[in-house]
Amino acid sequence: MIKDLIIKKLDKNRDERGWLSEVWRNDESDFRPAMSYVSLTNPGVRRGPHEHVSQSDCFVFLGPGSFRLYLWDRREDSATRGEKLVLEVGEENPSLVIIPPGVVHGYKCISDIPALSINLPNQLYGGVGKKETVDEIRWENKEDSPYQID
Repeated sequence: MIKDLIIKKLDKNRDERGWLSEVWRNDESDFRPAMSYVSLTNPGVRRGPHEHVSQSDCFVFLGPGSFRLYLWDRREDSATRGEKLVLEVGEENPSLVIIPPGVVHGYKCISDIPALSINLPNQLYGGVGKKETVDEIRWENKEDSPYQID
């Protein structure tokens, strides 16, 4: 496990209409989203790896489709510095994952169908009006990156 990483197993409450999943409750965490976005990733496609200096991400992986999620702890003061964690999340393992700043993360669609993810980060992308510098260190753009998604 990586220190300060929050992983919440999500239940899909099913009935004849389909299913419902309670994704977020403000009585379960001090984390507060600032925005949200949804992303569809085609089979075999990778996103990341990247990290944030001050932003936390709150990913929701419910399906359809599935991902292999990669996490590396780069934080100097972390008890789990240097640790790597790989999880399969999505259709078969619905999960909410809150990733703190300094944890490199990325994922790959491992299903035969496109996979859906939702992110509720605690900071606005590009700040108010998208006029600030984006808080990202893009490891996928570095030839010698030690963070690789298989």
